[in-house]
Amino acid sequence: MLSFKKIFRELGFYEKGVWRDFIFIIIGSFIMAIGVGVFLVNAKVVPGGVTGLAMAIHYLSGNQLPVGFMLWIFNIPLFIWAIIELGKKFGVRTFLGFTCSSFFIDLLRGRVPGFYHIRLHENPMVLSLMEKDFLLLVLTGGVLLGIGLGIIFKFKGTTAGVDVIVAVAQKRWAVKAGHAFMIIDSVVITFAGFIIHFKHLAADRPALTLTLYAFLLLFVSARIVDVILEGFDYARSAMIISNEPDKISKIITQDMDRGATALAGRGMHTNQQREILYTVLSKKEIRYLVEQVKSIDPQAFIIVNNVHEVLGEGFRPRF
Repeated sequence: MLSFKKIFRELGFYEKGVWRDFIFIIIGSFIMAIGVGVFLVNAKVVPGGVTGLAMAIHYLSGNQLPVGFMLWIFNIPLFIWAIIELGKKFGVRTFLGFTCSSFFIDLLRGRVPGFYHIRLHENPMVLSLMEKDFLLLVLTGGVLLGIGLGIIFKFKGTTAGVDVIVAVAQKRWAVKAGHAFMIIDSVVITFAGFIIHFKHLAADRPALTLTLYAFLLLFVSARIVDVILEGFDYARSAMIISNEPDKISKIITQDMDRGATALAGRGMHTNQQREILYTVLSKKEIRYLVEQVKSIDPQAFIIVNNVHEVLGEGFRPRF
């Protein structure tokens, strides 16, 4: 018989930083729930995936079946399927992610017993946005959804749902993740659009308009997730091919107090051996470097790339 200690160890409870991850997954789930439950459900703009499917069933039931509860119900079989197909990869963090997000959505909408009074989707600010600035309402929901999901993913969690389907599809049928996400989300959004249209749920806006808003929402939330996972481009890398590498390296190392690496290279057109300088600078510094390089060697060849993250002396990690 397994002891609780052994079970907890196998589930990863004793891994370094696991409790920090759990806390941030809960925070991410709460932010995601605000975006969905407060801003998107009543707007009838569906974000796709299992969350969108839960919203569609909510509309189909005449708002009787709570969104969060349906989200949890749909995710349970997917979670079990993931455990069978993929093992412990979709473990405690995944269960925590979709359970918390489901609970918080219903909590904020006043569908949890004992908390019927909350109903944040009926806040005057939200109602005002619904009536006077619908685009801002949708964008706010999309940004919050993206931030929440990004935090969950950043700290090794998932919300099950489409993530499970895509992971299994990759394993069994070698389906590309991007294509799978696009197809599933498009089907869910279209399905929800038909429900809204045929049940006449949007008196003031055509179902097609809401469907187009949903695709906009999909793009915004996906972009926010990418920003949180990869970060804004906060640095630049530069490769410099010049006949004056020593002078340029002094500018970098002495004037700018940055590091530089000389790589051996050979021009294929001239068959000439030369050094290629590689350095990483802040966005503010790159302009100064380019100006200095051009003043030293007007014929220098400079390649500048965006850098999402730099780990090492002189740069701070994101987390």
